[in-house]
Amino acid sequence: MNLDTVTLQCFLAVADTGSFTRAAERVGRTQSAVSQQMAKLEGFLGRPLLNRGRTFSLTPDGEIFLRYARQIFALHCEALDRFKEPDLEGEVRFGLPEDFASVFLSDVLAEFARFHPRILLHIECDLTLNLFERFRQKEFDLVLVKMNRPEDFPNGQDVWSETLEWVGDASVLDPERPIPLVLSPQPCVYRARAISALEDAGRKWRIVFSSPSYAGTIAAVKAGMGITVLPRNMVPDDVQVILHQDLMPFLADTHISLLKHQGQNPAINSFERFVLEKLKP
Repeated sequence: MNLDTVTLQCFLAVADTGSFTRAAERVGRTQSAVSQQMAKLEGFLGRPLLNRGRTFSLTPDGEIFLRYARQIFALHCEALDRFKEPDLEGEVRFGLPEDFASVFLSDVLAEFARFHPRILLHIECDLTLNLFERFRQKEFDLVLVKMNRPEDFPNGQDVWSETLEWVGDASVLDPERPIPLVLSPQPCVYRARAISALEDAGRKWRIVFSSPSYAGTIAAVKAGMGITVLPRNMVPDDVQVILHQDLMPFLADTHISLLKHQGQNPAINSFERFVLEKLKP
């Protein structure tokens, strides 16, 4: 047996979804076929990759193999994009939150444009709930959205989960005064998560600065106006994370998902694959 791309695709789908059923739906195969692929893969490697309990999880060897599988499959798809589909053309309408565009996607979009110069990328930034509503109205082919829970958008592809952190100068926190917050306007997943956590903890708060812009939010936090909430991997190096749990309440993880309308448009499918490969951890 060789490490063929079908086997790798099945393994990645199982690892990402935590379910043979959902993995089978993603790769277009039966559940039994996916299960057989996993059994053959584990037999070939001589190591168990999955803990098959009430819920699926990766074994330590499975976690190690996952990194190799992502790299191998990404190189496979990149080679296909570069040599088999160099003349793809068309338009892709992609929506995403502004902070993601600022932090993650500039290099990804530039690389995709180099591979497919005849594909027009139409990119718009908006708040997650606005993106989802516009996606439902088919204004976008794909959207990247923030979620409280993976099941919020059951048809989306889970890209990654991220720990949320309270960010800013802890000296602005005065137990006798409401907590000053720097947050995006409604509707915003981070805003809702921050306010809900504070109210559940019985803490008073007030909005001192509101901006949909990631750059504007960071500037206000750096100026000492208040604190904000950000995913851990989006916190700038020169901004402080408030680590003391006695100062601020716990924040649950946030989840990122990619939504795409069903269809066989080669340009859109190629862009979806490219984004997933570049953003998945």
